[in-house]
Formats: sequence, C-alpha cells, structure tokens
Amino acid sequence: MMNALEFSPPMINGVSASKVFLPKIKPAPVSVFEYLCQEFQHISSIEWQQRFDDGLIYDAIGNKLTQSSAYLEDTHVFYYRFLAHEIHVPFEHQILYENEHLLVVDKPHFLTMSPTGQYVQETLLVRLKKQTNNEFLTPIHRLDRETAGVVLFSKKVESRGAYQQMFAERNVEKIYHAIAPYKKELNFPLNIQLRMEKGEPFYTMKVVDGVANSETNIYLLEHNSEWAKYELKPKTGKQHQLRVHLNSLDIAIKNDPFYPQLQHKKDTDFSQPLKLLAKEISFTDPILFTQLCFKSSFELTL
Repeated sequence: MMNALEFSPPMINGVSASKVFLPKIKPAPVSVFEYLCQEFQHISSIEWQQRFDDGLIYDAIGNKLTQSSAYLEDTHVFYYRFLAHEIHVPFEHQILYENEHLLVVDKPHFLTMSPTGQYVQETLLVRLKKQTNNEFLTPIHRLDRETAGVVLFSKKVESRGAYQQMFAERNVEKIYHAIAPYKKELNFPLNIQLRMEKGEPFYTMKVVDGVANSETNIYLLEHNSEWAKYELKPKTGKQHQLRVHLNSLDIAIKNDPFYPQLQHKKDTDFSQPLKLLAKEISFTDPILFTQLCFKSSFELTL
C-alpha cells in the first residue's frame, strides 16, 4: 500500500531530497527528530530543528513532519540539505554541448562537483540543476574541486548506465594539461605505472610497493627555464592519479595543496588554482553511435 502512495519529493532550489530508511531498532526512538540527530551526529540538533521548522522533512507519502512526529519503523523519510552559511565560489561554468541524453560542461577551478561537507548550493551539480531544472542530472565521472575542465553529466535515468559503462570499460580518451616544474634530465614521453592506495589523511593518496594499478602517459608540450606544460593521458582513473604521478617524478603540479606536502589553505583563498586542466575528452557515444570530442575553453599558460 505504501508503494502505491509513495511521495516523490520536488527539487527545491536545485537540491534533490535525500531518502532515509527508518529501521527496526531497540530502544526505538520516540521521534523522527531524535533518530536523525542520533544517525547524523555531524549535523547539529539545532540544524535539524531548523529543517523541521522550515518544512523540509517529509514522510513517505508527502506529509510535512514536525519535531514531535513519531518514529515509524520500516518506513522512510525525505529531507533537504541546506547550509545557513556557504562560501560563494566566484567562478562560472559553461555548457559546451547538450543533447537528449548528455550535458557536457566546462568546470572552473575551486567548484566542487556535488554536495558534500560545506558545499551545497556552491557545487556544479546544484548550479546545473537550477539552470536546467532537471532533477535527474547526474555526473557520469568526476573532477577534483581543484581541477578545471570538461566533465559529462547524464540527463536521463534510462540511458545513464550506458555512459557509466563506457567509463568502466575505459572506452573514453581523456587528455589533461598541467603546469609543473621543468627538469631537463627527464626525457619525455614517459609512461608511469604505480601502485596507489589511500594515504594519510584519508583524502590523499600514496605510492606503495606492489603490482601497478595506475598508468599515465606524459608528454612535454613546451617549457621555459623553470616551468613546463605537460600533456597527460591517463589509462586508468585512480583518485589524484595525475597529481601523484607527476609528484613521483619530483615535478609536483603548480599550486597543488596536497602534494608533495599538505597545505591548509583558507576556503576563501581563490588566488592559486591548481594548474591542472581536463582539456579534452573523446568517445563513441553509446546511444547515438557517433564519435564525439569536447575541448575545454580554459587554457593553462607558463
């Protein structure tokens, strides 16, 4: 009966609702409010209270809940995530291409892909959802917050899997540009193969002994006495792969806050963007069966 009546919450200001299942637990919480405070302790009770007060918590059939709404096990609730104070990212994206299934976007530096931590409205996904009014928009792959360039979004649930499979099977060619130190003793092109694992802190990566799980071809495009512009063609897609691979050659990417040493910069400091750009992406479209190639309008200069 619940499935027949299930509520489909609307997108609000570019933000889609999150769905939370209410399991059987003992002792059972008295209210939904109590459960949410227990389950998501990184969110303050004051913030949950504000979401209830603002009418941003719904039950499975669309009734707005209050702080005193009873906990009903084996059902679910919806909630929306908004931040009272969010740092504005003063850079804009550009839509490069769009068809029935696909949205191709040029992402600026410093813009996080999807809502996480301290960013919701100031993310590329929420900006695009507001711009297109498409709540089904989903990134097919990802770029780091610090990296600029071409990224693909799926517009339809029905065709999303075909594009995700394309990346899983490595049927996508990606070309990156980077600015890093010039070392005349390095002879390019180079093929780098390393084993990478999670580092410390957890959001960094490290090189370890063992069978390689990451591979990049690196080419020298131009240089002066101090800096060089490199073309990077990754064969795999490990987190921070290009940053770690260049750092392994002792030519860490210019303005990299993670490698070789972690630097804690203020979130409001936009003065030194990471000199890494997803310059080009090409593939055979799995729906249209046509060869597509997209290039970023951004340029990195020495």
